[in-house]
Amino acid sequence: MQTTLDDVQTLESRHVLQTYRRQPITFVRGKGVRLYDAQGVEYLDLLSGIGVAALGHANPGLAEAIADQARTLLHTSNLFYHPLQGQLAERLANLSGLPRAFFCNSGTEAVEACLKFARRYWYSRGEPRGEIVALDQSFHGRTIGSLSVTSDEHYRVPFAPLLTGVRFVPPNDRAALTAAVSPNTAAVIVEPIQGEGGVRPLTAAFASAVNEACEKSGALLIADEVQSGLGRTGYPFYFAALGLKPHLVSIGKALGAGVPVGAALISEEVASKIAFGDHGSTYGGNLLACRAALHFLNELVGGGLIAHVGRVGRHFEQRLRAVAAKHSIVKEVRGCGLMWGLELERDAAPVVPAALERRVVVNRTAETVVRLLPPLVLTEAEADEALSRLDGALGTL
Repeated sequence: MQTTLDDVQTLESRHVLQTYRRQPITFVRGKGVRLYDAQGVEYLDLLSGIGVAALGHANPGLAEAIADQARTLLHTSNLFYHPLQGQLAERLANLSGLPRAFFCNSGTEAVEACLKFARRYWYSRGEPRGEIVALDQSFHGRTIGSLSVTSDEHYRVPFAPLLTGVRFVPPNDRAALTAAVSPNTAAVIVEPIQGEGGVRPLTAAFASAVNEACEKSGALLIADEVQSGLGRTGYPFYFAALGLKPHLVSIGKALGAGVPVGAALISEEVASKIAFGDHGSTYGGNLLACRAALHFLNELVGGGLIAHVGRVGRHFEQRLRAVAAKHSIVKEVRGCGLMWGLELERDAAPVVPAALERRVVVNRTAETVVRLLPPLVLTEAEADEALSRLDGALGTL
C-alpha cells in the first residue's frame, strides 16, 4: 500500500479530481483523539474530520458494530424492510421531538431533502410557495438546492443560475428577518450555530423572531443541525437550547461517527403531505449506516456522552479563552460545548500549518476564523495538551 506523502500525492495528481487543497500530511491510523501519519508522528485532532469522528478514531465499540454488521448484511435497498431503520428513526424522534425521519448519506443530502419536503408541503396544500429565506454567512452544502441557500458568492457564482426566490438576511437582525418573511415564503432555513460561516451562534432573541415570523406567515422552519447537532454543543440539538421550533431538521456528520449517513427529521404536519415516491435514496438508511448511527446514539445518550461534552466543553472554553487572552491577534471567541471559533484580526490561514508543526489539527474557515471541532470523547487533559500546542502556533503570528 502506498503511504508515503510523495507516492500518495503523485498518484492523486494523476487520477483524483483536484477540488481539494490538502495539507501535506498522510494520516494512516488513529486512536481516540490522536492521529498518526505515515512516519508514525502523533497529532492531537481538534477537527475530527470536520465534526464527523465524534467517537474519536478507531473506536473499539464502533469498529465491532461495523464489523459485525458487515459479516451479517450490509445493504438491501429501500425496496425492502430491515430491522434497524425504524429503530434509528425512533431514537432520533425521541431525541429531537420530530416523529419522522428520511435517511440519506450526508448532511447536504439532508438539507436537499428538507427543501424538497418544504416545497412538497405547500404543493400538497394547493398553494405552492417558492420563496426561501436564508441567512448571510450561511453554508448548507454544495448540491444545487443546498448551494442556493448558501450565501457565499465564492461558492455560488460558478454554478449559476441557482434556485430562484431565495432571500438572504443578516443573522441576528430581527427587523431584516421580519421584513423578508411573507405569505409567499415556503421556508426559513437557519443554522443554530453557523459553522462554515465562522462558528456564529444565533441569539435567543433572533430565534424568537424566527419563530414569530414563521408562525405569522405560515412558513416552515428548517434547522440545519448538520454541524451543531447530536451533542456537539452539549445539547442533543442546539435549536432546543435557543427555543427554535423547527418543522424540519437536517443532520449528518456525527451521526455515523465516520460512516456516511444523514437524515431529515420531519414534523407530522409536514410528513402528512409527503407521498410515496416523492423522494428516495439507494443507500440511504442501509443496515451498515443504521448500525453505526445506533451505536453512536447509544454512546451519546446511554453512554453519557452529552453530559461529558457539557463538562469538558466548559473546561475547554475556559482554557481556550485563557489562550486567546494571551494573543492580541484574537478578536473574539465564539461557540458552545465542543464547537468553537477564534476570530482573528487577520487571515487565519497561517495558523493551520503552524499548528500542524506543533502536532495539532485545526482548520480555518470564513477566512479569519480558526475552527475547533474535537471528537466528543476529548478529555480535560487532552484539551489542555491540544490547546497548549495551539497556543504555541498562535504565538508564531
